[in-house]
Amino acid sequence: MVIKKTIVKTALDLAEKLEAEAIIVSGDIEIKDLTTSLPVYFAHRRPKSIIDYLVSTSSEQQERGKEIADKITQEVAGNTKNVENVAAIEHLLGELERGVVVGIVETRDSSSIIVHDLSESPLIKAMRECEERVSPEVMRAVLTIAFDIAATGREGSQIGTAFIIGDVDEVMSRSHQMILNPYAGHSKPNRDILNKQNWESIKEFSQLDGVFVVSEDGVIEAAGKYLDVDAKDLVINKGLGGRHVSAAAITRDTVAIAITVSESGGIVRVYKDGKETLCIESTKRAFKQMLPE
Repeated sequence: MVIKKTIVKTALDLAEKLEAEAIIVSGDIEIKDLTTSLPVYFAHRRPKSIIDYLVSTSSEQQERGKEIADKITQEVAGNTKNVENVAAIEHLLGELERGVVVGIVETRDSSSIIVHDLSESPLIKAMRECEERVSPEVMRAVLTIAFDIAATGREGSQIGTAFIIGDVDEVMSRSHQMILNPYAGHSKPNRDILNKQNWESIKEFSQLDGVFVVSEDGVIEAAGKYLDVDAKDLVINKGLGGRHVSAAAITRDTVAIAITVSESGGIVRVYKDGKETLCIESTKRAFKQMLPE
């Protein structure tokens, strides 16, 4: 308990000296232990890694020590990535703009402090490249919806979907309707993805087979679209289904950006020029708590 409190105090002091944008907590840290004026994000808690420490004087001791060290390294790397992903998500959604964040990681066996520079995040750099084609506001709106679908699904079930953004004429010419287009005949305000009042219906239509087609300025042109693309010579991670393959392929053949949500695991991916440029596994939004100074 003394160690934990010392770690927390040190992290808060460090955040103040570095003029950090926020604190990100991963693990069992109590709110009452955090006294700061900075926004605090409580990351989705990962399953705890249990390591059995064995006392041995046999010839296997050295090998066992290496095994334990490897597990500790994996755990630290996992929690570091967790902090980085939370920071990237909040940046992409407009909560954190620039600067550094300080992470406090508490596991069963160890405590650590992480300093993460948002400007050096490869996730954020990849997203800025996408924003050269699609406005940040549209990207953030689609990502917000995608993260929500990934985290909560729909009607108690996990679902997958995809959004194809930009180069609408080319995308529409390389696709066909699997079902009647639910957005046909509706006015632009009712198809505007920047309007939060439309988000609930978008999440409802995400249960349909096919993809959403969204213009550069955020107008939904269609849902339930099937992409007529050739995946020949396309390099994509093994194990991903047709939704990801077709999403990657359409970005190879057009200048559109694709955002996909995996039905299994709720992973959000972004494709550009036929390649995966962004993959966020920790899709559940952090819980933000503003604490009094």
